[in-house]
Amino acid sequence: MDVEERTARAVGTDRLAAWRDATERALTAAVQVRTRQDGDFAGTLGVHHLGYLRVLSLTADPVRLSRTPRLVARDPVDALLVALQQDGTAALTQDGRSASLRPGDLAVIDLRRPFSLEQRQRFRQRLFRLPGGVLNVPGPMPASVTGRALSAHGGAAAPLAAFLARLADRAPRIAPTVGDALGGTVADLLAGLVDAYAEEPDDGPGAARDHLLPAVYRYIDRHLSDPDLTPETVARAHRISVRYLHRLFEAEESTVGGHIRRRRVEESGKDLTRPTPARDRPTIAAIAHRWGFPSPAHFSRAFRAAYGLSPREWRGAGEGAGLTGARS
Repeated sequence: MDVEERTARAVGTDRLAAWRDATERALTAAVQVRTRQDGDFAGTLGVHHLGYLRVLSLTADPVRLSRTPRLVARDPVDALLVALQQDGTAALTQDGRSASLRPGDLAVIDLRRPFSLEQRQRFRQRLFRLPGGVLNVPGPMPASVTGRALSAHGGAAAPLAAFLARLADRAPRIAPTVGDALGGTVADLLAGLVDAYAEEPDDGPGAARDHLLPAVYRYIDRHLSDPDLTPETVARAHRISVRYLHRLFEAEESTVGGHIRRRRVEESGKDLTRPTPARDRPTIAAIAHRWGFPSPAHFSRAFRAAYGLSPREWRGAGEGAGLTGARS
């Protein structure tokens, strides 16, 4: 039964309770609903399912919707909301940030953590609920976009806002098979939005670069011998997007991949000329393997590109200079 039908038969606080119960069922999450006005509460809620995406259309008197720390602990869920404000203004608070939502603004709300969304006037809003796991982004990354008002008039939020507005209007007429695909499209667009805002930390890009770059360099040095060391694994280890990692390196002398190759070549070059008894000297193939090169041929190409000599020629030059082959 539509909540509009239920609330029409209720009076006073019963209408608010009915609206809250319907909202909790639609969100599959325990929420606290409060209103500051006296007398009857009027609100409607429509729900449509598009695969794993759930579209909620809300119209109601001023109301405060929240998940307190106690509710989060009592009723944990793994889900995100994208809010599209249509009429009225709202105050959103989450993850230490606060924002005012105006008509046309988007906001991302993480149901896994406490939040508060207070509508200041009678309002219309669309909420799009989807499982958190479908974004395919590191767990902490959605926190980069929560508690913000995202303007639909430009920037990374614009494509998502336009798509969601059209989707909500047409949701009742969308076939289930098409709805499954559209749910995936929303997840992809939201992942892109989270990725874009992960590039804009609260303390500014300069501060983030100063903090992250040394940590990234240390991580690369510690894992040079790992053949699976790539920009993707480096980004995952630091809970940032690959795109943001590449942006950190824009002012550096080389790209992320280029730095990894250079450091591997440098360390292997030291091994090639390290004073070692001839009987204990590692083979070129062993050195290539030690420093994460997938094959001796790949090692030879990277080494020649860096130094203009093959690993064998480099070792021979070192022996000629008395740098290797010393007897103990």
